[in-house]
Formats: sequence, C-alpha cells, structure tokens
Amino acid sequence: MTFSQVVLTGFGGPDTLEVRTVETRPEPGMAEVRLRVLVTSAAFTDVMIRKGMYPDVEEKPPFVPGYDLVGLVDALGPGVEGWSVGERVADLTTIGAYSEYLCLPAARLTRVPDGIADEDALAMILSAVTPYQMLHRVAKAQSGQSLLIHGAGGAVGSAMLQLARDAGIKAFGTDIAAKHGLIRGFGAVPIHSDADDEEAAIRQAVGEGVDFVFDPLGGGSLSRSLHALKPGGMLIAFGFQNEVLGRGGSIPLDFVKLKLWDWLPNGHATAFYSIGAMRRRHPDWFRDDLAKLFGLLAEGRIDPAIAEVVPLSDVRRAHERIEAGEVQGKLVMRVSEK
Repeated sequence: MTFSQVVLTGFGGPDTLEVRTVETRPEPGMAEVRLRVLVTSAAFTDVMIRKGMYPDVEEKPPFVPGYDLVGLVDALGPGVEGWSVGERVADLTTIGAYSEYLCLPAARLTRVPDGIADEDALAMILSAVTPYQMLHRVAKAQSGQSLLIHGAGGAVGSAMLQLARDAGIKAFGTDIAAKHGLIRGFGAVPIHSDADDEEAAIRQAVGEGVDFVFDPLGGGSLSRSLHALKPGGMLIAFGFQNEVLGRGGSIPLDFVKLKLWDWLPNGHATAFYSIGAMRRRHPDWFRDDLAKLFGLLAEGRIDPAIAEVVPLSDVRRAHERIEAGEVQGKLVMRVSEK
C-alpha cells in the first residue's frame, strides 16, 4: 500500500522539501506501534531543522521532518500492551511526522481525549507544552505577577497569553501590528515589534518592568529583554530566530551571554528552555503537562489560535509563511482523514 511523506533532501530553503510516494507501510518493531498521522504542523522549529540549525537534530538529509503529530494507532508491534488499534494519540516527534505512516515507541504516546478536535489537540503538543513548562516549570510564575513575550501572535506566544490569563498573570506581547487584535483578544497588552525604537516602546508599555520575559528571538533582543525586567526578574530564552533569519545573533554567543548574566550580580536570573532537553530530563513532566493541557482544552479554559489548516502537499508554502512571520497562531497541515 503506497503512502505519501515529505522528505528533506538537503539543508536549505523550502524547495528542499519534496513530497514523495512510498511503496510499502513500515512495520512496527518490538514495543512500537504504527501510526496513521492525521495532522502535523509547520512551526519555526521545523524551519530551524530544515536549515540544519536545530541543536537536537543530528541526522543529515535525506530524512522526514515534522515536529509534532496527532494520529491513530494503526498496528501494534510485539510486546505492546495498553494500546488498541484506532486509538487517537499525540507525540512530540522532533522529526518524522511529515508522513502518512510512521512507527514510534508505544511508551512515548499520549492519548487524546474524545471530543477534542485534531487541530486543537495538535496545538497543545509543542506550542502549548513549551509555554506551560516555561511558565510553571522554569519561571514558577504566580498569580499577580507579570510577563512579556516576544512573538506573542504566533503559536507559542498566543498559547502563553492564554495560559497567563488563566493563571492570573498580566501579559504584554510584542509583534507586528497585524497581530495586535489577536493579542488583545487574549487579554494582553500588544507592543509594536516594528517600532522605530522597540526598546523604548517596551519600556513605555511595561513601566517599571515585568517579572518574566520570554524571548524566542535571541541576538540583540536579549539585552532589550533584560532591560524590561524589574529587579529580581527572570529572562527565559527559548529560541534563536534572529540568527536563523539572518538578523544577527549567534547561538553559541547567546548561550554565553545568558550564563554570564545569570552569574553576574545584576539582580536578574536567566535560563534557556528547550522542550527536547526538558523531556529527556523529565519525561514524566512532558506526559503530565500535555495531559493537563488537554484537560484545560476540554474545560474551555484555553482555545488555541488555529491560523489555517492546509494539506501536507502545501508544505513548502507553509514553511515560507512561517519563515516570513505572517502566521497568526498555529499553522496545521492535514496529513490524512479519519
């Protein structure tokens, strides 16, 4: 039985993503299940992987990218217990999800509750676990505190705004003007990321500063973020968008700066967050936090911003849009129907 998958043929631009036909479905090995993927996404982490700039991916092309998925259990390998064919599951794959079928260890999977749309469930895996863990596992933020997040109108940013609102935390968010309506809709204060003097615009908005800043940009943005903190505040970096997009910055230098600032007696703390590293250190946290987010979703306490659902065959255009920064919320790619 043939099926489709997207192969990264070489590190580079969106044209390195090729849709290919595979002749036979993979067979699950010991303790594995075969999944039929329903939805995956185009996220900035996928752009980093496509460009060969994501630290957690050591594989060299050709390989199948795709960071997250919701799918159906299609076949059980030897030794698998506790799962049944037809169950809907989620996983953070890092690579591999741009495929109609793939095999994964059964122990990695998380059940998706009934009554939750595929697209909404997908938005919880990378784009909501990331801000949830930064907010509650790293920052340990409390009701009455305040935060600033850059790129607030994207998938991770919009999820952070909702989680902050749910936790009673005042939120500010930088982004382009076209996304300010979305930011306001989640109860946050928008700040122009394209202002002539962005640092002045941030300072004017946050006044004496915020308790936490979450920065996915890196490079020159890190110092602006540090200056937006009140005494005793914490800067959490979680990406390197400026370097990936050729806007300055250096991944090794950013790490050094964060370590130095954390060591200096400047009244601030710094941290770097990686969802992959956190999952490797605390696999139970990932499962618990994703289950918690599915619960918040079922209760209506969060409502993910789904920008659009496009077919997997539109993967190149999807990556172009993510790289251009024009997507509001989560861009979902439909791989197969139920």
